[in-house]
Amino acid sequence: MTENETTEYKKTLGQLKDGIISIASILNKHGEGELWFGIRDDGVAVGINVGEKTIRDISQAIATHIEPKVYPEISTATRENTQCIRVRFSGTDKPYFAYGRAYMRVGDEDRQLSAKELENIFRDKNLDVFRWDNKPSNANVENLATSKVKAFVKRASLTWDTLPNALHKLDLLQNGKPVNTALAFFAKKPIVKMRCAVFASTTTATILDRQDYEGDILELIEQGQTYILKNIHTGMRLEGLYRVDVPELAVPALREALINAFCHRDYHDPDEVRVAIFKDRVEIRNPGKLFGGLTIQQLREGNVSMRRNPLIADMLRRIQMIEGWGRGMPLILENEPKTQFEEIAHIFIASFPRPSFEPDYAAKAAAANRGRQTTTTTTTDTTTTATTAFLEAEKRILAAIQHNQKITLKELADALGMTKDGVRYVPCAEIFSCRCALTTTLIKDCRVIPIFAASRSSALTIQAGKLTLTTLGWRLICLALEKSKKGVMSSPSSNLRSNSSAEISIGFFVFIPANLFVARTAT
Repeated sequence: MTENETTEYKKTLGQLKDGIISIASILNKHGEGELWFGIRDDGVAVGINVGEKTIRDISQAIATHIEPKVYPEISTATRENTQCIRVRFSGTDKPYFAYGRAYMRVGDEDRQLSAKELENIFRDKNLDVFRWDNKPSNANVENLATSKVKAFVKRASLTWDTLPNALHKLDLLQNGKPVNTALAFFAKKPIVKMRCAVFASTTTATILDRQDYEGDILELIEQGQTYILKNIHTGMRLEGLYRVDVPELAVPALREALINAFCHRDYHDPDEVRVAIFKDRVEIRNPGKLFGGLTIQQLREGNVSMRRNPLIADMLRRIQMIEGWGRGMPLILENEPKTQFEEIAHIFIASFPRPSFEPDYAAKAAAANRGRQTTTTTTTDTTTTATTAFLEAEKRILAAIQHNQKITLKELADALGMTKDGVRYVPCAEIFSCRCALTTTLIKDCRVIPIFAASRSSALTIQAGKLTLTTLGWRLICLALEKSKKGVMSSPSSNLRSNSSAEISIGFFVFIPANLFVARTAT
């Protein structure tokens, strides 16, 4: 038998110091092993003389020179008809030091540990001590929003009975106190923050926009995604008769990076997750370097997962926002292969190069649209007459709406001498019959203002509040005309105001070309 990672042979007691180093080395790697005296390195037993004090001297040397203390089993044994000494040892209180230094077993050799390797051992040893996600908070169950917990329980396909029982099922209570993860997901007063900014160039010299958000983890993931999509370029493609918006960066990759930022960040660090949008790239930054000794190369290869916050990761897994198989980074790279990852100081950064910054971006976009442009040119002559008629009908429709903002579809058709279907299919002024009741909040102050280009219309969708103003397909602005007493003006210069909430019965939608009007929040 030859030496291996858990067995060390020494020919004589003159090699006792090296043997003690081997004990510490094996303990740090495997937690148990054997040391033999009287056997050569090749496994051949040569025997050893054992006196009255031999075993005691070995025991005292081990006790004196290994820290933390080890209490081995030392005995004589016969190998190949010769007398040898066997030292059996085990221990879990690593790292173990021999003569003031730490070693690690590699094959049949003892290699001194670097400072980084030693740091990793201490970290793994004290992982539960340093964790944030499972520590009891100073809050009470009453500080959690029951509605948020109910929504999460439903989304996770669990059964709801009481708030304490739901928290217990999710492992979010310790001694009756919510742990930090419970506050991060369900606190009435948010404890998690995110900072977003848009910069004018490739550096942080000039800030064009900055937004600070507070909320629970799920809210901030959604707000971060919305902010990015609002501030990057969005193209389009046609699927049948419908337009589909196509952001310049893949949404699945951006979303996965945001989820990872909140899942794996260091919550002991008071800094927040940050979204930085530059002219040439989008960066998602989170405090905390890669965890568990994981390297960026291992990260790119995927199928490996080291979790700094296992409880937060488990919460996200319950609602299928993560898989738990280390697939996050491969998913990002599948959708955005040029994504770069780096660590600077105590910050991890995922950087997405923006295609719109590439010199040939405009040429590629033009080539993609060339087919549609050719088709449009060949059909222009045959559609000019019909288009002129429709434009005239459009003017009459808009004039009638401005005259009577509560006009119904039937009244509009009668007034114009058209059928209801005829009114519906006027290009750029389609009116769809729609009956629905909405109870929600209107934006405090919105204004319809002229704009000369519609390229950003899809990014200016207003979703906070009732569907009073929004962009929708074909770069059109949708004006929802109320039938309530607080009727919303459709005039280009009207301010839209309302109380905090109101029940609205929407009669129909009017679509107006986005190059005429666009909605945006007033400053």
